[in-house]
This record gives sequence, structure tokens and C-alpha cells, in this order.
Amino acid sequence: MIQVYNECLRKTISINRLICKIEGTHHGPTLVFFSGIHGNETAGVFALDEALNKIKPEQVKGTVYGISGNFKALKLNKRYIDEDLNRIWFEQNLKTLKKREQLNVEEQEQLELLILLKSILKKNKAPFYFIDLHTTSGKTLPFITINDALINRKFSKQFPVPVVLGIEEYLNGPLLSYINALGYVSLGFESGQHHEISAITNSVGFIYLSLVFANVIDRENVTNFTKYYNQLKAETKKIAGVFEVIYLYKIKHSETFKMLNGFENFQFVKKGNPLAISNTKRIKSKYSAKIFMPLYQTQGREGFFIIKRIAPFFLKLSRLLRKIKADNLFILFPGVSWENKDKKVLLVNLNTAKFMVKPLFHLLGYRNKQIDKTHLKLYNRERVAKNKMYKNEFWYKNK
Repeated sequence: MIQVYNECLRKTISINRLICKIEGTHHGPTLVFFSGIHGNETAGVFALDEALNKIKPEQVKGTVYGISGNFKALKLNKRYIDEDLNRIWFEQNLKTLKKREQLNVEEQEQLELLILLKSILKKNKAPFYFIDLHTTSGKTLPFITINDALINRKFSKQFPVPVVLGIEEYLNGPLLSYINALGYVSLGFESGQHHEISAITNSVGFIYLSLVFANVIDRENVTNFTKYYNQLKAETKKIAGVFEVIYLYKIKHSETFKMLNGFENFQFVKKGNPLAISNTKRIKSKYSAKIFMPLYQTQGREGFFIIKRIAPFFLKLSRLLRKIKADNLFILFPGVSWENKDKKVLLVNLNTAKFMVKPLFHLLGYRNKQIDKTHLKLYNRERVAKNKMYKNEFWYKNK
């Protein structure tokens, strides 16, 4: 057990790895909440402690878990100690984790979380839902981030907040990317700025909405459901729809980076606007679009993202193309082939890739890529998604 302090509440609570576990008296889904994967993001921890401990087992269908992430970093109120826990969930890394003689702090945390995650998947009933609660260093409205699979889009559509997809193309090793690669519904919720009270209240609202939308609790058993829904809708400041990441400014290890003051998440910036300082030189926007997750803290390697809204027509088109598995046509191009018989990963010769339009890959769900000297590896979340697991859920049937 550790003590976790929240600055805006000026309050300390005692938590275990399992903040709360509720085993319902009726059969149903398994809903897993993560919080504090970054140790300086305590809002989700406090929200889970507040919301889940008020729920009675007889109200629950299935099982609910509330999990604290980076236990040691939470105790110190630091993003991480040795390395970012939300950037090390690579398959190859996980295969060797148990065999290593020495583990750093975050690797020890990762191993404990991995054992717990596998236990949850083994002991509980489908369908499974995974939600990771976060906050940001800069001013922000609440929003959802997802890996680009249709099951994630459909489930996220129920919430009255904007959705940002495609971030997995720019980040390596997030926890939810690992879970999504297993085929389960998984989404991240960014509730607000680290030390704002709204970050906690928004997380509480999102937790209750998730419980209802995943069919774990009936709507009538959440007293303030409409209030929570309207609260989140009001916090978005009328920004709605689905956005995609089109650019990331990655901070180099030897670089001195400082974001210019005054930028907020989803704020429109013009091409050429100064955004940050790198080693005394100004970094200017390469796009006229919205800035996303500007970095206003000392730890972290992502300086800022740029996002743009996706037109509803292209969302519908991508859904249609994925249903008919139009990506099978990719292998007709020279230099393009499946990595193996599973047809989950495309190998694309770098010379061929120059002539293939990136948005076409996106339409068909190919976003996460790994580059070697001669080829791109393009991973498709659609090919691994466990659609059959969710086909009877009301949100899945709702078009």
C-alpha cells in the first residue's frame, strides 16, 4: 500500500495495486480501468477510488477492476523514475521480461501489471473492455484516444467528447496498443490538466458512463447519469467529431525543448506560427491545423502533435473498405506482400512505399509501422480485432 497525494484536492489517499475490484452478482462483461500509468497523473486514481467504491456488487453485471499503474512513481508524484512505463509495451520486450536478472523500476512495474493482466483475461468472462485514464500537462478539454480499429471507434462514439485516432503511428510501446493488438476494445481518456479539479470530476463522469455503455451497470442505477453526460459535453466547448494525428515533434535526447506559453489542446494554429523553442531556435508550425498535447512538463519526449478533423464521408468509406477486406488488393502492387499466412502485417518495400498514398493505408486501418533498412512493416488493428466477441453488444449493432 502507498500514499498518493493530489495537489488540487490537497488530499492523500492510501491505495494498493488493485484500487478496487467489484465482482457482480450477475453474469456480464469485464471492464478494466488503469490509472496512474504516469505517476504524476493522479486524477484517475482519485476518480476510481471515489466512483468504484460507491458501487454495490448487486448492481454489477460481470466484473470491474480499478488498477493503479506506476506504483513507485505515483508515490513520488513523478511521471516515471527510470523510463516511461507507457512506452515499453513491445512484444519482444515482454517476451524477455521474466528472464532478465535485473529490472529497472518501470520494468518491475510492467512485470506486475503484465501478470495481473494475464490473470484477468484468464479468470474472467468476455467481452473485455480496457480504459486508461490520463491527464495532460497543458490546458485541455476532455477527449478520447484510440488505436484505429472499428470496435474502438464504435464504442468511443457513445461518449460526448472528441476522439483522436492514429496516435499509435507516432508513439512506440503504449500499454493500450499492446492490449489492442490482442484484439480487445481499448481506449484512453484524457480528462483535463494534471492539477485541475475538473480532471477528477471528468474522470468520475467518464467512469460511470463507461460502466453503462459497456453494459456493466444499468443506466437507472447511476443516479446522475444525465448530469455526467452533460458535464462532459459542456467541457468539450462544442468541439466534436473524430480527429487524426498528422504530425509529431519528437524531442531528441540532446535537445533543450521549451513549449511557448499559452497553447491549449485543440487550439487552432496557422502554418508558420512559432510554437516552441529548441536549443534557442524557434519551432514553427508546418500546418494550419489544431495543436494537440503540447508538453508543459520536464519529463516526456513528445513536444507536441498536430491533428486535423476527419470528414464523416471518409470514416464511412474506411468502414466499408475494411468490411470487404479491400486491403487484399495491396498485394497486387509490386514490392508489397503479407509477412506470413496470418495476413496481419504487410511488408512494403521502401521504394514502392514512395508511390503509395499514406491516406489509403489509413482508410484500411494500417497505421502502426516498424521500419528496417529495406521495408515498412504495416500493422492492421482490424485484422486482429475480436469482432465476434462484441457482435451482440448494443453499441456494436448501432450504426
